[in-house]
Amino acid sequence: MEPGHWPSEHSDALCDYFLKGMSYAAIAMEINARFGMAYTRNAVAGRAKRLGLVALARMTSPPIVPPLPGEACLPSPCRPALPSLNLPPKSAMKPAARVKLRCVDVQPRLIPLLELARGDCRYPYGGDKDGEEITFCGHPRQPGSSYCAPHAGLTRLSGAASAGVVGPVVLRLVSAG
Repeated sequence: MEPGHWPSEHSDALCDYFLKGMSYAAIAMEINARFGMAYTRNAVAGRAKRLGLVALARMTSPPIVPPLPGEACLPSPCRPALPSLNLPPKSAMKPAARVKLRCVDVQPRLIPLLELARGDCRYPYGGDKDGEEITFCGHPRQPGSSYCAPHAGLTRLSGAASAGVVGPVVLRLVSAG
């Protein structure tokens, strides 16, 4: 027998014992006694995982927290068995909503990086496609910013997002003495 190959009878026995709620160690002992094998607890756990039994147990296991007194214990909803374990959720199959991009009414000069002057706006354009050159706006930038006024407005956080922003963080070096 090749390492890692389980005959179907052994896998079927594993499924039966697993569904009875036996531990991996107990399953290994039962299969070893029944078929004259020497499977370890870890071998049984690995095979159960490859068969999808571990995921199935998570989906159908009762909740960990017991119900409160006087509260009805509802059975867990039935879920489909193994064939659908690898399918993405239905919400992932829906097309994503189109994102509305913010833009400004500026005609960029499209200057390459090496030709940018010290006071030029560094707002990038291009580079979206393979091999496409990245150029920059190039209009005069605002004092204290890397961008011209319209692009500086684009790069700032919106009002809702900036509500928690206090200001720049100042770091100090201290000696570990």
